[in-house]
Amino acid sequence: MVTIVCMTMETKLDIFKNHLAEWLACQGDREKRGEMAKVISRIAKIHIKSVGRSFRRAQMKDRSSSNNRGRKAVYTPDIQAALLEVWKAASCPCGENLKPMIVDYVNGFRKAKRWIYSQETTEKLLTMSLGTMKIKVKALRLKYSINRGQSSTKPSNLKHIIPIFKGPWNNLGPGNGQLDTVAHCGSSLSGDFVYTLSYIDAATYWGVRRAQWNKGQTATKNNMIFIKNNLPFKWIMGHPDTGSEFINWINKEWFDSNDIALTRSEPGKKNDNMFIEERNGHIVRKYLGWARLDADPTIVDLINDYYEILDLYVNHFQTVRRTVNKERIGAKYHRVIEKEAMTPYQRLMDHPRTSSRVKRTVEKEHQALNPLQLKEKLDMLEKRVFNFQRENSSNIIKL
Repeated sequence: MVTIVCMTMETKLDIFKNHLAEWLACQGDREKRGEMAKVISRIAKIHIKSVGRSFRRAQMKDRSSSNNRGRKAVYTPDIQAALLEVWKAASCPCGENLKPMIVDYVNGFRKAKRWIYSQETTEKLLTMSLGTMKIKVKALRLKYSINRGQSSTKPSNLKHIIPIFKGPWNNLGPGNGQLDTVAHCGSSLSGDFVYTLSYIDAATYWGVRRAQWNKGQTATKNNMIFIKNNLPFKWIMGHPDTGSEFINWINKEWFDSNDIALTRSEPGKKNDNMFIEERNGHIVRKYLGWARLDADPTIVDLINDYYEILDLYVNHFQTVRRTVNKERIGAKYHRVIEKEAMTPYQRLMDHPRTSSRVKRTVEKEHQALNPLQLKEKLDMLEKRVFNFQRENSSNIIKL
């Protein structure tokens, strides 16, 4: 049976050329040809009925002819190489999110004097249509897979005192955000390990992330103090799920004393925390993955160093598109999503409720940042975190 790895559109014809002899050898054997057609249609991303016609075209094509018919390729290998470099520096987003970010990242490469591509290549890259970019980015994303982790949320009895808030979220200004923890436990929730506490602002998608050892009430409270002190705007409302790390008297008293409203989502309704649940996957899991981080409590400091840079990188240079409208039609939902992706920085600057003082502070910070340099520092800090985990885990095993 034919064995084929994942390939781009440009190599599909080569599949049929390389396996033409095997296809012809199967003539008369309907069962073997059927199995071969199923494999090729799945891997080459074409309809199964197109497989036979594609082999026919490959058979009839004159291999000795040097006349390559059809229009010339617009996006040559140098443009694809430039796109790949920008895509990696932007942390591998989808085409819709990458399109608005390309100018910032090309300028970042130029400031660092690391942009090696010609003016013509740069112009074609910057003027690439969204449809073409989606196709090319999709081909790049095929090699990445997404795993699933464990949930560690358990409800608390105090939840009966804290009100449930189900929205609407669209009319709220900056400072009304959602809270959640992410367990870096690998495949088991037993023992001690690192948690990430995240805050996502509903109006602007501005986020703050902080690591802690386990999810004790005091550690959670200290990280919420850090979030409050590092938000560029006033914290108005905190909205967690029903996890015991949030729904306890220590944190309830802290919220009340700081004049921050504390609400919660309905148990079993993850969509009540849609902003934070989405960003947990797009940010925390994307950058730190699902690996278990449990070598030593001091790894928390390394992760927090990493998060300080990651927050700058994501808030200022990572675009996100939000759902404008959602309508239920029968058993399915029809969603209308923003056509143009925006960074949290852009959303904060454009929001009518953002004060001029906040705008000046955030804009001054933005002007001093370079996305390429932030990405390189992130890669360095990420290696430091996982090297520490690996080295200390091996020491524990030896003992």
